[in-house]
Amino acid sequence: MSKLFIAALVASTAIAAPAFAQDTDTATTFTGAHIEAIGGWDRVQGQERHDNGALYGVNAGYDLQRGNVVFGVEGEASDSTQKKELGAVTQKASRDLYAGGRVGYVVGGNNLLYVKAGYTNARFTVDGTATGVNLADGNLSGARVGAGIEHQLGSRAFVKTEYRYSNYEQGVSRNQLLAGVGLRF
Repeated sequence: MSKLFIAALVASTAIAAPAFAQDTDTATTFTGAHIEAIGGWDRVQGQERHDNGALYGVNAGYDLQRGNVVFGVEGEASDSTQKKELGAVTQKASRDLYAGGRVGYVVGGNNLLYVKAGYTNARFTVDGTATGVNLADGNLSGARVGAGIEHQLGSRAFVKTEYRYSNYEQGVSRNQLLAGVGLRF
């Protein structure tokens, strides 16, 4: 059994080797799975208050290109350094989970202009107590929309910049501007 497995592994490696040796001068495509690291600016707003922080996280998805049109699905896990001190009370944004889709158009061969929309769930915590202070607390569901540009650096690597807006329960929203760097498989 193990000899059969080793033979199959050697055969599949021999067949796949030419794909790994492809020249990076080939035409770029936006089809395939991708993973990326993201980071940027995060502004959380709620109850007529706002505060800024930094966001960081990972994004993964799959895109399918047909002509110059690209359709994709993606998921993301991120966190934020946003923290608002209000006397004896501290409100903090933490993890944010996102699942959604995007549609885009290829411009100039290696640039993708896209829009996105989907579901987001963020965690907000409140520490301390004070009279008359009403802040969001717990896991809040919401919707996210955004737009961005992705630039292929070669056949696999890419960079992107994106703006997005999320609207959550309890009157909380956030604006984010981010950059990302990733690989397509």
